[in-house]
Order: sequence, then structure tokens, then C-alpha cells
Amino acid sequence: MTDVHSAQRVGVLADSQNLYHTAQSLYSRNIDYSALLEEAVRDRSLVRAIAYVIRADSPEEESFFEALRDIGFETKIKDIKTFADGSKKADWDVGMSLDAVTLANHIDTMVLVTGDGDFARLCSHLRHAGVRVEAMGFANSTADELVNAADEFVDLSEREDRYLL
Repeated sequence: MTDVHSAQRVGVLADSQNLYHTAQSLYSRNIDYSALLEEAVRDRSLVRAIAYVIRADSPEEESFFEALRDIGFETKIKDIKTFADGSKKADWDVGMSLDAVTLANHIDTMVLVTGDGDFARLCSHLRHAGVRVEAMGFANSTADELVNAADEFVDLSEREDRYLL
């Protein structure tokens, strides 16, 4: 696979729900998306950055969505679904995967910001298509399959002072 170089075109897909829950459960802190995007791009050429978020009708979420856009993320928002039994569900796995496959012809490197092992198969697909895949997440909550499937893994917990607010 290719090394990191300044001419690389980069796509960044951030699984905001996964990041939020991990940062809250491990550190009771929030993610610094500005630092995250800076690290993901690393002086390369950003083609597209998308943050996948869930609307749960909490008062501060609209300002969070706006802050993401100000940083440089496009936001894709999905409403949380509540089922008859009271359980709730919302995830972006399929949407993120489809966007990654669609972007593959326009980028050299895909950065997946998630700890979700379900994306390991996507990594294999992208690498087969000639795309370098980097994953960013907190090591103790990132699936081994994802770490192993990516060309590079950035452990956010090694620099929590940088990536957490």
C-alpha cells in the first residue's frame, strides 16, 4: 500500500455516535473534532469529511451539528427510532459504507473514525480497490478486526489531551 504523502486525496468518515459513547464511557469527556480532522488529513488534500450523527432531541445537539459544519465536516443526520417495546435504534453503518464505496474513486486514502468492527469488511473492500485505509479510534474500545484490516491505526487514547475536550 502507499505511504502518506502531501499529494494524497483524503476522505474522512466519522462515526460520531461511536466516538461520543466511547469518549463518555472512558473519559466522561467530548471529542475535539477539530484536532481529529487535522490528524486525519495530516497536510494532505481533504476531498470530503462527513460526520454521521443521530438526532435524539437533546437541547445542545443542534449547536454541536453546527460546530461540526464550522470545523469542515458535512453532517449526515438520522433521527433515532423508538420501537413499540421502548427500545431505540439508530446507526449509520450502511450509510457510511455506501459513502465510502462511492468516494473510493475520488480519493487515495479513506480515514474511518470509529471503533466498530463491522467496518473491517469495508476496509478490505477499499484496499482491494486501491485505497489506503486508516482507522482512528480508542484502542481499548476498537475491534481488533478493524485495527487489523486497516493499513494504519491511530490510537486516540495515546494523546487524549489532544483529542478530548
